[in-house]
Amino acid sequence: MTQSGHFETYSPEEPTRPRDPRFRAMAVSGSLAVVLCAAAVLLPSPYVIESPGPTFNTIGAVNGTPLITVEGRESFPPEGELDLTTVFVSGGPNGRVNVLDTFRAWANPNENVLPEQLVYPEGTTSSQLEEQNAVAMTSSQESAIAAALLHEDIDFTEELSVAGLAADSASEGILEEGDVLLTIDGAEIENIETLRSRLADAGGAPADLSIIRDGAPVDVTVTPARSEDGDYQLGILLASTFDFPFEVTIKLDDVGGPSAGTMFALGIIDTLTEGDLTGGRHFAGTGTIDSAGVVGPIGGIAQKLVGARSAGAEFFLAPAENCDEVVGNIPDGLTVVKVETLDQAVDAVETLGAGGGSAGLPAC
Repeated sequence: MTQSGHFETYSPEEPTRPRDPRFRAMAVSGSLAVVLCAAAVLLPSPYVIESPGPTFNTIGAVNGTPLITVEGRESFPPEGELDLTTVFVSGGPNGRVNVLDTFRAWANPNENVLPEQLVYPEGTTSSQLEEQNAVAMTSSQESAIAAALLHEDIDFTEELSVAGLAADSASEGILEEGDVLLTIDGAEIENIETLRSRLADAGGAPADLSIIRDGAPVDVTVTPARSEDGDYQLGILLASTFDFPFEVTIKLDDVGGPSAGTMFALGIIDTLTEGDLTGGRHFAGTGTIDSAGVVGPIGGIAQKLVGARSAGAEFFLAPAENCDEVVGNIPDGLTVVKVETLDQAVDAVETLGAGGGSAGLPAC
């Protein structure tokens, strides 16, 4: 008879080996390295990142409210789009970006990375930056209204005063902050262009100025200094006070700086004139503007080109002084026209809006 039984296989245990202390050291070192690397990429980075921001149609509405309204004069709601473009800026006084964000931006062709000290003066706070941007926006709106009215031959008055002196100013000890400029060499100073043209025509000769200081008339003489660009300058920062014959309101929240001036001016002109300046086409652009209609350069234009095309723009108006940054950064399907004055910008929009080609228009 066979008896069933239970059999177990026996295997002798291997002797326990002592743990190598180097293994623990390596494990601790590796964990520490991972932690340090993670911390490093999350550390604040002394850089600023510029990326394409949203666009706003100056002859359209924002959240149901017209961006530009006119009271006290007939206006004409236009069709088409005249987009101002923006740049979203990360880093700086509003909170630093981290190393990982910086490397990501460096790898993105649509973003730009700049050292923080090249963008903001040392010690600039977020509240100071907000105030500066708000002041610049208000100033650009007033200058845009003035430039648009000048283009339309609508009378208004402008008073120029000294807002400050530049470093090593030719007016040091002669002009003071708050001085109101009345005449230069006997000619009434109607706007900033009067001042520029008179200084240029004089070729560096001493300029006789009549001013109002503390409510009293004063006559002074300033010998202009020649800038690196060859212009003759008094070395003063100017502030303008306007008296317009009717009210123009520009309503745009959460956007600051002076770079929307040209597009504001175009939007005002289109609103004040019958018919559609754009011919129903989609334009975008950028550029500062002064009361005489001179278009000035801005920052972040490569990102603004991308933002404009992403929003569907066909044409882009770029300040002539930004052309070196435009070349090589134009998105497919976007035609760029360079402009130096508001008159040139209006002519370009009218030509393209009427179906004309861009061949005869200035390009970068």
